[in-house]
Amino acid sequence: MHVARGGPLVDTPNLADLLQRDGVKLEVVPEKKGILFLKHVEYKLFSKHYKLPVIRRYSDFSVLHTLLLQKFIYRMVPPLPSKHRDCVEGRCRALQRFMTLVIRHPILSVDELVKVFMTASSDVQVKLREVFKRAGDEYMTCPLATHVKGYIPDDIQSQAEASREFICNMHSSFQKLRDVTERMSQRTRENSADLLMFGKDLRALGSDASQPPQVAILHPSWKEHRQSLHGLSEEFRVLADKAVIQGAREEEDVVEKLSIFLDLLQSYKDLCDRHKNGIFLEHQRSLQRRRAEPLTDLLENPESRLRQQENAIVTMELRSYFSLFCLHQETQLILTYLPLTTNILAAFIQSQIQGHQEVGNQYSSSFGIHIHTYIHGC
Repeated sequence: MHVARGGPLVDTPNLADLLQRDGVKLEVVPEKKGILFLKHVEYKLFSKHYKLPVIRRYSDFSVLHTLLLQKFIYRMVPPLPSKHRDCVEGRCRALQRFMTLVIRHPILSVDELVKVFMTASSDVQVKLREVFKRAGDEYMTCPLATHVKGYIPDDIQSQAEASREFICNMHSSFQKLRDVTERMSQRTRENSADLLMFGKDLRALGSDASQPPQVAILHPSWKEHRQSLHGLSEEFRVLADKAVIQGAREEEDVVEKLSIFLDLLQSYKDLCDRHKNGIFLEHQRSLQRRRAEPLTDLLENPESRLRQQENAIVTMELRSYFSLFCLHQETQLILTYLPLTTNILAAFIQSQIQGHQEVGNQYSSSFGIHIHTYIHGC
């Protein structure tokens, strides 16, 4: 986030810029690697910017996540999914959300750690640790770190607390919405399976090869009944296919995008916890260090020890200001993403309308004809 006309405190990319950043895609490599019980899952990571795909293990993502947290403790680092998720595909989607948020973040995305992770063809964990050792955390490398106090308003603490409460409430609300849409998407897929089974049963009924009683054979409508049942089975297969498409559309356009937004909000909540605990712990450690100073050391080198203590206090205060500065920037980033939720929910409404229209169109065409033929043949 470079200095802009409004100052670095409010310098945030717009939503279009964030969404147009390098896209990533993750796929599960079909065959597990390793021997016997030591087999592990590998993922193929694609990037529009870096072109060539790379192969990564879960442990590679874990190392990246750990190092990002250490280097960017004052930033929103996306949550990493548990290694022990029941579904490999679900973990793959969660890892893709993690990488998507990293790539979209204005600070994380341009860091050397991310570049190495996206390009290294071998020994990625070793290379990540080497890159981390060459530089300190963001406070030590940011040119603005020691000057941010002048950009921070007097009521920054109350603003931060109000923002935290607002975004925590938002997280709770959108989690409920995501859970509902996920259940609806699941029911759509289950409906597809039911429609397909119903169609198969109709086909079996219409294709029954057993000899019917003589009275049925002589009845003029019997043959039409069998033909209509067979035709209806095909229409149910078409409806099942449409339900599969709608379920996939809801999963991709609604559930996954809401999950990305929830991961973003969770990373903000985690950041707020680090900020609150970090300032408190820094003060505690500073006090403990001062109390632990032996009296003899203070008497032998009073000026040197005093300068060290003063420098430690100044650094602690500057880090506290930098933490508040970063927290405010990250709050602005969350607010930039907010309009996206309207687009996601609009896509959900459109998916529902489209799904019902497709069913209605199917009924009014050949499906309706088969129903009409069957009813009037009775």
